[in-house]
Amino acid sequence: MRRIHESFVLGSARTGLSNSTSDIWLLGVRYNVSSDDEAVGLAAFEQDFSSRVIMTYRKGFDAIGDSSYTSDVNWGCMLRSSQMLVAQALLFHRLGRSWRKPSDKLLTQEYIDILHHFGDTEACPFSIHSLIQSGKAYGLAAGSWVGPYAMCRSWEILVRSKREELINHGEPALPMAIYVVSGDEDGERGGAPVLCIEDAKRHCSEFSRGQSEWAPILLLVPLVLGLGKVNPRYVPSLRAIFSFPQSLGVLGGKPGASTYMIGVQDEEVFYLDPHEVQPAVTINRDNLEADTSSYHCSVIRHITLDSLDPSLAIGFYCRDKDDFDNFCSRASELAKESNGAPLFTVAETPSSNSNSNCASRGVSHGDPDEGDYCRDEPTGPTEGEDDWQFL
Repeated sequence: MRRIHESFVLGSARTGLSNSTSDIWLLGVRYNVSSDDEAVGLAAFEQDFSSRVIMTYRKGFDAIGDSSYTSDVNWGCMLRSSQMLVAQALLFHRLGRSWRKPSDKLLTQEYIDILHHFGDTEACPFSIHSLIQSGKAYGLAAGSWVGPYAMCRSWEILVRSKREELINHGEPALPMAIYVVSGDEDGERGGAPVLCIEDAKRHCSEFSRGQSEWAPILLLVPLVLGLGKVNPRYVPSLRAIFSFPQSLGVLGGKPGASTYMIGVQDEEVFYLDPHEVQPAVTINRDNLEADTSSYHCSVIRHITLDSLDPSLAIGFYCRDKDDFDNFCSRASELAKESNGAPLFTVAETPSSNSNSNCASRGVSHGDPDEGDYCRDEPTGPTEGEDDWQFL
C-alpha cells in the first residue's frame, strides 16, 4: 500500500524541521516558533499535537457484519481519518480546546467515554462496524475504499440513527447537530457549496427536538478542488481554515492514502497518519486507568499543501450561536479574499435556484463521486490539474 513518508519527530534536535520561523496553526491555536520563543512554542505545539486523538488500522476485531473482515488494513484509512475528526469535535465539546492529555493522574470520565465510542465492536456507536452499516447507501462496505463525500454523508446517517437510539438513555452519543454543507444533486455536481444559515438553524432545531433555536453543531464540507491535485488557487484559503477557532481540520491526503490534517506552517500541513496497524481495542467505560497510548502519537508528519489529493473534506465545530456567527463572519471574509475561488460561501437563506439546500453556480468543485482512498495502486496525477472539474 502506498504510504506518506514525509515525517519528522519533534525533539531537541528537531530532525527534519525547516528553518522557518513562521507561526504554526493547529486547529485554531497559533504557536510562535520565532527565534525568541522557539523552544517554548515548539514544546507547546508538541504537547497539543500529541493530545489529539489518533485512530489507526486495527486487526483482530469481530468480523464486520456478514463479511469475514477482522481488520481494516489497506482499505479503512478514510474511515479512521473521519473517526479522528469526530473525536476531536467531542473533545472540544466535552473538555474544551485547551485540554491536554494528562500523564501523571487518573483519566477523566469524559475522556474515557469519548474513546469508548470508537471501540472496534458493533456495540460502540462510532465503531468502524457502525459506520459501514450506516453508509451502505453511499457505497461503504468492508474491504472497499471510500471518498470524503460518501464519508460525510455516512456520518450524517450514523449520527442521526444513534441520536434516536440513545435519546431515552441520556445525552446522545454525539451531543450536537450535524450539517453536511453540500447542495442538491445539481449543486453537488458544480459550484462552491453554500452554507445556509437557515439550514444550520433547522438542523439545530431538529437536534433539540424544537426545544431550542440553537445547539452545538458539527459542520462537514466535502470538496473536490481540482484534477489530480489541489488547484493552486485554493491553497491560500485551505491554509487559512486552520486558523479558524472552529477548525476541526481536513480529511484527505495523497492519492490512495487518507490522513487527518490538523495544522499548517507556510506550505506544509501537519497530519495524523492512520496507516499504522495496531491490535483492536475497546476502552471500558469504567476503567479510568486504561492504557490509551494507542490513541495518541508524538510523531509529527507533514506534506505540502499543493501535493494533496483534490478530494477532501473540511470540518468545523461551533459551540453556540455566537461561535457560529463568528465562524460565518470569518468564512465570508475568506471567500471575499479568495480571488474568485472560494472553498465555500455563506448565505442567509437557500438559493432561489435550488429546490432544497443552497447551491452556488460559481467556481466548480467537481463531482461527489470523488476518488477512492487506500487503494493498493492509487491513481496517479492527472494532466491539466489547473483546470476545473466538470462531470
